[in-house]
Amino acid sequence: MVNKRVGDIVQGDKTGDKPLSDVVKEYLKDKYNKPGDVFLGVVHRLDRPTTGIVVFAKTSKALERLNKMFSQRETQKTYWAVVKNKPPKSQDILIHFLKRNEKNNTSKAHTKEVPESKKASLEYKIIKELNNYFALEINLHTGRHHQIRAQLSAIGCPIKGDLKYGFDRSNPDGGIHLHARKLSFSHPVTKENLTLIAPTPNDVIWNAV
Repeated sequence: MVNKRVGDIVQGDKTGDKPLSDVVKEYLKDKYNKPGDVFLGVVHRLDRPTTGIVVFAKTSKALERLNKMFSQRETQKTYWAVVKNKPPKSQDILIHFLKRNEKNNTSKAHTKEVPESKKASLEYKIIKELNNYFALEINLHTGRHHQIRAQLSAIGCPIKGDLKYGFDRSNPDGGIHLHARKLSFSHPVTKENLTLIAPTPNDVIWNAV
């Protein structure tokens, strides 16, 4: 498990920036003094401006099993988000139909099904009221592109710093206040139940949460 920072990309993309997967490979090669190439499987991704838990697989067998677990929703993902506007309810289940726009890399949340849309469901609750913000805990039921960002924006609660989804100004580091806080799943080899928790970034608002 790695606690991803703002700006890290999990896997190589067209930017050509060094991905987290390469950094972790170098770390493993150095730590275990491995000759030759190190295997590292990318199981899932987080958006570049998001922080928190990313799990990698160290063997092809583990990768295959983890891929199956993630695709069959046998994992439990919990996120924390900070929003400026108070959600309509202190806790709720949100169901939308998300349509992805490849051109500008966004997803739009619709209340009714539209062509080429995918159903998206999540549950949120307010966990803390701050001076100017509200901290939410979110459990995902589906794993769609930009799901949390699009669904919270659709109820008038864009995430702090998320210009793409309607927040009025960016964060100084270019990130957004969305953090992959907790991940529960069974270990792909030992079958032990694991719950991983990632500390939040060290900033004034997260520290208040």
